[in-house]
Amino acid sequence: MTTKPQSVHVESLKGEDDALGISPPNDPEGFKEKREEPKTAPDGITILNPQPSNSSEDPLNWSNSKKGAVLAVVIACSFLPDYGSVTGAATLGLQAKEYGNSPDTVNHSQAGNQFMVGAGGVIAVMLSAYFGRLPVLFWFMVAAFATSVGQAGSHGFIGFFIPRVMNGFFAGVAQGGGLMFIRDMFFHHQQPRKINLWQSCVILSPFMGPLLASFMTIQLSWRWPFWIYTIETGLALLAVIFLAEETYYDRSLSVSDQPVLQSRWKRLVGIEQWHSRRLRNTFPQAILRSVRILKKPVVLLVNIYYVCIFAWLVAINATLPIFLTAGYGFGSKQIARYYTRRSGGRFDPESRLIIVWFAILFMVAGLILVGFALGRSYHYMLVALGWGCYTFGVIINSASLNMYLLNSYPEASGEVGMWINFSRTAGGFIISYFQVQWVGQVGAEVTFGTQAAVCVAVFPIVVVLQVFGKRMRAWGGELNFATN
Repeated sequence: MTTKPQSVHVESLKGEDDALGISPPNDPEGFKEKREEPKTAPDGITILNPQPSNSSEDPLNWSNSKKGAVLAVVIACSFLPDYGSVTGAATLGLQAKEYGNSPDTVNHSQAGNQFMVGAGGVIAVMLSAYFGRLPVLFWFMVAAFATSVGQAGSHGFIGFFIPRVMNGFFAGVAQGGGLMFIRDMFFHHQQPRKINLWQSCVILSPFMGPLLASFMTIQLSWRWPFWIYTIETGLALLAVIFLAEETYYDRSLSVSDQPVLQSRWKRLVGIEQWHSRRLRNTFPQAILRSVRILKKPVVLLVNIYYVCIFAWLVAINATLPIFLTAGYGFGSKQIARYYTRRSGGRFDPESRLIIVWFAILFMVAGLILVGFALGRSYHYMLVALGWGCYTFGVIINSASLNMYLLNSYPEASGEVGMWINFSRTAGGFIISYFQVQWVGQVGAEVTFGTQAAVCVAVFPIVVVLQVFGKRMRAWGGELNFATN
């Protein structure tokens, strides 16, 4: 049984990666080997948290190149779902003409795909807690490739709709589980940069799909963007096959009690993990982890806040094509250091929320600028500026909220990450059904102004978490998962 402290003490602000040297709790990660002097980073000062075991098989002890390769695979797989989902935005008219349907009818396939990205991430994390990280990633990517072939080569709307929706479910595996891979491989002081990189690729991926699809459909069939997506999914699958590795490692077990690694290919398909399943959660425990974490007050509040501030990114993407056709990385390191000095060396998860104050300014300003620029036909560069400001704010929010929940419940890295991802996709799914009609009825200025007001209205949630978050986490109690 693993217990987690509510805060940890910062021994040093030096270090090569992020300079948050965190001293380990009394028994970090359930570490039960013989007590030794705390292990430090190469600088000899930064105390590592969590403390790695003495085994070379511990992902925390892997070489930087191996960690980087696995992270690159996770990022590549995480880039695909939203990229593939919004690729269809540029093909709706052509598909509607071929199928004899309206664009709104064809759009159901895109909305369904988007929703299933979040739902698939939820299921993937549940299964990973029982079967292991690597085999779930592998088999989901196999299914994602198969369904991408199905949607690109389909005949008739139903033949396209079914593999299109199912592709979202399977392609969402790395988006939902990315946080647990990062937590498995990297120390506390390294995690913010990795999460920021991962989340930036996720948030920016939707902009690439319609852009490339629009160029391709000028001279080519609407199927070509989906065939390109299929090729990209196949390359990501090959990367999983040759570069990915199982990152789950239970440090509550001594090195001698760890399952013996035999063949990477057996780990890839899940044979080794199946034989060692008794060392992880039971299947019911694996499923219930995701429910139990959502009952924690801070997790629920963060997800309510996130769904209310992210949905408007999809709203902008849905609105721009209409108007354009008709009319024409601040890092958190410095702020965290400041907080640590100011708080006398104590580092609480709530410190991750300071940067959100900075982000909300860009989000509100960006939405208002987009609304006025579209509503009054200002130069398109002002639309781009507002769009960029809002997106910048969303990226900062995403990295900060993921780090806050990871620091609050590190043993539930997969679960908190997949709920954030689900909130993101759910918000986009909901807004996609009424954004265009909303703008058509009241205009861009009122629509985006209202969306900016919603961002301001839900911001007190952040203030509540900063003031009462520590007490709320204590009140919510420990998770007491069977394993990390």
